[in-house]
Amino acid sequence: MEDHNTANLSDPASPAASVASAEIAAEFAALSVEEKEQRRAEWSQELARVEEEINTLRTVLASKTRHASDLKRKLGITVWKEVTDDMNQGIKNLKETTVYQSVEQSVGTFTKAVHEAPLYQRTESVLKSTGEKTASVFGSITSGISSKLSQMKNSESMRSIEASVGSAYENVKALSSVVRWRSRSR
Repeated sequence: MEDHNTANLSDPASPAASVASAEIAAEFAALSVEEKEQRRAEWSQELARVEEEINTLRTVLASKTRHASDLKRKLGITVWKEVTDDMNQGIKNLKETTVYQSVEQSVGTFTKAVHEAPLYQRTESVLKSTGEKTASVFGSITSGISSKLSQMKNSESMRSIEASVGSAYENVKALSSVVRWRSRSR
């Protein structure tokens, strides 16, 4: 029950927070002038100490984040690889859900029915011959684009962009860690 009440106290609009604030105000009003000043001084010192701890944690976190980035760079782990790994893990998790598997099975059944239809069989042969003719055209276009993309990827400006994206990605991850830490410590 106490955990429930403290959770309500974190929401200033909750009835429990209003009652707690009223109780604190009543207790504070009952103190003498000297006791009030002493209590305020204690709170001010505690607030300063907590803010100093927060700043220290931010500094340590920034240092650790820079160190992790340096280690990743030395290991050849790029931001692109991290994003790709995160995306691949997300796709893997999605594919393991029962909803995805059910949809995949339904699509498979539908695809099989379409493939067995006579109209599809005739259309497939026409499309196959057309596809063979256009494949050679697209092959030459694709190789030119691949060459240009490869040149762009190895350019200094792309490395600069990758470093900037990496820094932004690391900052978002660090901020997320701080937010999780702060929410757990409450």
